[in-house]
Amino acid sequence: MKAYFVSDVHLGLQVDDPAARESRFVSFLRSLPQDTTALYLLGDVWDFWYEYRDVVPKGYVRVLGALVDLMDRGVEVYFFQGNHDVWTYSYFEELGMKRLEQPALVEMGRHTFCLGHGDGLGPVPFGYRFLRGVFHNRVLQFLFSLLHPWIAFRLGNGWSKSNRLSRHEEYVFKGEDEPLYKFAAEYEKTHKVDHFIFGHYHCGVSMKTPGGATFDVLKDWMSGSPYLYSDGISTIGGSFQNSDI
Repeated sequence: MKAYFVSDVHLGLQVDDPAARESRFVSFLRSLPQDTTALYLLGDVWDFWYEYRDVVPKGYVRVLGALVDLMDRGVEVYFFQGNHDVWTYSYFEELGMKRLEQPALVEMGRHTFCLGHGDGLGPVPFGYRFLRGVFHNRVLQFLFSLLHPWIAFRLGNGWSKSNRLSRHEEYVFKGEDEPLYKFAAEYEKTHKVDHFIFGHYHCGVSMKTPGGATFDVLKDWMSGSPYLYSDGISTIGGSFQNSDI
């Protein structure tokens, strides 16, 4: 079992050089070794994705083509909905990807992984939990889908541009006081977990839980190309360069 984990590429976000970021991601996908067995996309790969029954966002052909090529090679591609690409309904599955719901327990070799995007896990503030509930509400999603795509995508992209990435604000992870870490510490009391891997926070974090599991949060792709790799025995992080992998 040889798997790679990436999160928070935010394709389409007009920050720094979006074309270069997309090119880096495509190069990463096309550089995965032949013996790769799985790729886990941990959410917010797209900065805004809204999918109608018969309409999907334009662009990203090279990204989708690279993902399809991986699957044609036999690589299993799994994805989680993030808080920016939550509105995926069936298109990715039609391409051959498999959606997972957080927190997902995955057996790999001798180790068990707990995976997810990371948003909404743990004792998060009520305001964010309410907003997340709005985004996931099926009735509100249906009402939003009644908007013409020209309007819907401008509203969505306008909201996306207002996030902290657009303002270049670096999030400071609170360590053991962070809701996500508290979730992991509580979750391992009732589940066997060797590795927790999440995204969402846009800052690289590597810690140990009270039970001895590794706890990793992947940084975003704004200024680099971070990933985690695991062969089911050891798990290491890296930042992709064209000569890597």
